[in-house]
Amino acid sequence: MTDQPSDDNQTGANALWGGRFAGGASDIMQRINASIYFDRRFYRQDIAGSRAHCSMLVAQGILSADDGHAILKGLDQVEAEIAAGSFEYDPAKEDIHMHVEARLSELIGEPAGRLHTARSRNDQVATDFRLWLRDEIDALEPALRELQSALLDRAEEHADTLMPGFTHLQAAQPVTFGHHMMAYVEMLGRDRGRFADCRRRLNESPLGAAALAGTSFPIDREATASALGFDRPAANSMDAVAARDFAMEYLAAAAILSVHLSRLAEEIVNWASAQFNFVTLGDGFSTGSSIMPQKRNPDAAELVRAKAGRVIGDLNALLVVIKGLPMTYSKDMQEDKEPVFEVADTLSLTVPAMTGMLGDLTVNREVMEAAARQGFTTATDLADWLVRQLGLPFRRAHNVTGSLVKLAEERGVDLDGLSLADMQAVEGGITEAVFDVLGVHNSVASRVSFGGTAPSRVRAAIAEARRKL
Repeated sequence: MTDQPSDDNQTGANALWGGRFAGGASDIMQRINASIYFDRRFYRQDIAGSRAHCSMLVAQGILSADDGHAILKGLDQVEAEIAAGSFEYDPAKEDIHMHVEARLSELIGEPAGRLHTARSRNDQVATDFRLWLRDEIDALEPALRELQSALLDRAEEHADTLMPGFTHLQAAQPVTFGHHMMAYVEMLGRDRGRFADCRRRLNESPLGAAALAGTSFPIDREATASALGFDRPAANSMDAVAARDFAMEYLAAAAILSVHLSRLAEEIVNWASAQFNFVTLGDGFSTGSSIMPQKRNPDAAELVRAKAGRVIGDLNALLVVIKGLPMTYSKDMQEDKEPVFEVADTLSLTVPAMTGMLGDLTVNREVMEAAARQGFTTATDLADWLVRQLGLPFRRAHNVTGSLVKLAEERGVDLDGLSLADMQAVEGGITEAVFDVLGVHNSVASRVSFGGTAPSRVRAAIAEARRKL
């Protein structure tokens, strides 16, 4: 990385360090060394950082007002050219920083070389990266809120729609579909919190740390930090240029979010199958088969599920890149951007795709409720009744209930299909009142503990979630 301003009089491989290097880089060196293929995404952030740095240099008397004016006007033109798509990229210039500076030099001449005073590409790229990632987190937040809102809409619509709750993918207890949806609302709320935490921690400005040791120029780091919307300057110049934990934290939050999306996607894949038939996906988020005309494939859900693997892999890739690096900057750190870029692109697809699928699917209420009645899902209600009404220790009640489940299984009926005499043959104290707890509707309605599946609790949870949202 360069630690000195560019010099238009230098010759050789690169004007920024031509005095040290007389020969040109090999073709393969240029190809492996260049990052312009991907870091051109930083152009707005890079130019914003240069504007702030230029204004500070003028305010501190390090740069003349005339040079500052020329630089700011030139930066406006460079940004306009890039935005319009007319800007020409050259791999020999390596990265977005050198491209901007080289074009600025073409436009305004010598003053462009003074912009890099008291600045290194080390603090420049760290600043660009934090600015860019901050923008990405800000853009993701409304998409996550919209996804939560879609879940809340389905939860409200189906606050009393019965379905089986599963453990080990076996019917466990009856719940409501609304309660199931609210579980993901909670998960996404924590995801939003993780991204907010990441944003708060990354919002420190590296600008002014220079290469690694700070600078001897009388700069004002508070001014540049404020101009760029940072909360404060980074307190240690070495940490400012070496740290990439903000990127790792973003990827970790993205990986957890992607796992949550994948779990919901997996459930949609299962529910949309003929074997479950709990939901039907519309045409907007389904595909057909080239050979089997009857097929309606949940490809959007499957792709959301698959892309979680890529996000997890990108997190692992960055952790491995950084884990062995000494202080402060090594060229390895050029590899920090592509994993983050890929993850940001992935989330820009998977989050809206999940939002769309939730709005697109049709819930098959009758099928869900019929499934909730199967698999002895009220067995726990029976055991609880034995504890409450007969005073049995829970372990004894559990044993009695297990014996009744076995008997019902042998008879080919559910628990409420057993006669009172059948039950009393196992536990003599059972009365006719036991049948009140064996219905799935009664079971669900009884789960009124905080966070429970009773429709009244679900509606209260929805109202609270909407208030927070």
